[in-house]
Amino acid sequence: MQNGFKSIFDGKTLKGWTGDPTYWTVSDGAIVGTITPETLLKANTFLIWEGEVADFELKAEFRISESGNSGINYRSDRVEEVPFALRGYQADIDGKVNYTGQNYEERKRATLAYRGQKTRITSQPDDITNLRDFVERNAWKGLNLESELGDRAELGAKIKKEDWNEIHLIVKGNVMQHFVNGILMSEVHDEDAKNRMMSGLLGVQVHVGPPMKVEYRKLMLKKL
Repeated sequence: MQNGFKSIFDGKTLKGWTGDPTYWTVSDGAIVGTITPETLLKANTFLIWEGEVADFELKAEFRISESGNSGINYRSDRVEEVPFALRGYQADIDGKVNYTGQNYEERKRATLAYRGQKTRITSQPDDITNLRDFVERNAWKGLNLESELGDRAELGAKIKKEDWNEIHLIVKGNVMQHFVNGILMSEVHDEDAKNRMMSGLLGVQVHVGPPMKVEYRKLMLKKL
């Protein structure tokens, strides 16, 4: 226990988490997500924490292979038709550092803030019933840029490739902040009352694509 933070991973087992053991193991004190040439995915799969989050802070460390694509989902719900799939907010993480730090909503509104952006999210018009019709170039059309937090490439240069990085999520009310290595990478103010989620599930992802490896350790949660 550290300032109200509580460990949600014991460093040895996946007790308290649910996922497909084909993809998730524990090694050297870390949760390890692996895709091999024999286990390529048809749909993104998650290791899901057996609890719910509403307002919270999460601190963790991650390391990802160059070909890797992952992320930490929160305030999410399960996709019933796909095993271990989540739909909801994601702190994006990728090995090439194209997306790490951004806020991407898995299976819903797509990009809500690119790295380096503070955004205000507004709803789709009432006549659009299919959410994906209000997504263009993998970003939500209701993404309103409020301010720049910094240059996207310069912020990306603060993230270590194929090495351990610290991630810190602060989620309170409708405001979501993603920090990597102590630097604010994105901030979303979600005013989309139709689509936002104020509580839900937490999980880590392995993404459809080439063989990859992602590791998470020192996962500490504080409920606010």
